[in-house]
Amino acid sequence: MVPTRHRDPARKERILAAAAELAARRGFHTVAMTDIGAQAGIVGSGIYRHFRTKEAILVALLDRVMDRLRAGAADIVERGLDDQATLTLLVRDHIEVAIEDGAVLAVYHREAHTLPEEARRRLRRTQRHYLEEWVHALAPLRRNLADGELRLAVHAAIGAIQSTLFFRSGLADDRLAAMLDTMAHACLGIEQGFPPK
Repeated sequence: MVPTRHRDPARKERILAAAAELAARRGFHTVAMTDIGAQAGIVGSGIYRHFRTKEAILVALLDRVMDRLRAGAADIVERGLDDQATLTLLVRDHIEVAIEDGAVLAVYHREAHTLPEEARRRLRRTQRHYLEEWVHALAPLRRNLADGELRLAVHAAIGAIQSTLFFRSGLADDRLAAMLDTMAHACLGIEQGFPPK
């Protein structure tokens, strides 16, 4: 009897981490499967046990980061806090993802347009729903703004946070997070709902 082979989830995570790091540094389409395997410490053929194509790796990377943001936002909204506190937590959660998973977010920005249409549409839909959580929390706090202005403020705040994806400040993570927190709230035009950590 042939023993059943089990796929090691840690190996899959190593592949995704390696792909994110290489793609953030060099651009996803310049990276070969053998490069990803070498970075992950896996023989090139071992990658194919987890991902059939390089495109499948890209889709998995981008799905993972958008799922993380969406799940974080859903958890925050379900707490039933006031709008200001909700928005502050959304800002801080996005900062956490940008610092911890910045390589994947950078790949998202650079490569999402290259995805197959179905995957691109699905990711864009998830992104729109995520942004709506921000807009919904901001609207009662900035009643003077029209819908387009609310959306501009949200995009500006997220853009401020994600500026760190393409600029290395050299700041310690806690200092970077504190500055991004202040800047994002300034873009939104509101006070922080909780004191800074």
